[in-house]
Amino acid sequence: MSASPAVSPAPDPATAPVTEAGPRPFKIPESVLVVIHTPDLQVLMLERADRPGFWQCVTGSKDRPDEALDATARREVQEETGIEVGTPAVPLAALRDWALANVYEIYPVWRHRYAPGVTRNTEHVFGLTVPAGTAVRLAPREHLQYRWLPWREAADLCFSPSNAEAILHLARFHEAGAQTCPDEETR
Repeated sequence: MSASPAVSPAPDPATAPVTEAGPRPFKIPESVLVVIHTPDLQVLMLERADRPGFWQCVTGSKDRPDEALDATARREVQEETGIEVGTPAVPLAALRDWALANVYEIYPVWRHRYAPGVTRNTEHVFGLTVPAGTAVRLAPREHLQYRWLPWREAADLCFSPSNAEAILHLARFHEAGAQTCPDEETR
């Protein structure tokens, strides 16, 4: 875990990969990881459509360099699960920035999505508490299925070490009586 580095400049659209629908902008190497969980620490896990057998929490990159991280988190949660943050069932306060950031090497299989030479991503960790029984509507292009699992089982299922570590933080945050980082007061 490390502090967040400066935001990278926006990639040059002129060198973006071309798809059938035209040029697709490169992904911004700054993203969010959102651990969606119930008050009793059941964690929502999603199986990737592009990599069956790879399970994770909600993740996603900023759409624009100036997009606020909490806005990225809310957008990705809605896009990937259909859960809308800012409703009576899931108020804005249910989404908490854990003030944790992971800087990691982008898996080679996904590097083509980024500008040439980009090999590292900064991932900002959020927690989202939702009521038990919250309906989930998957984005079929992104995920095949979902499971609600106890936090330890969810961490064991993750293919990504940073995702597993984030889920393990959930238990510490819960024991501390809040969804914020327990040592936040010392920062």
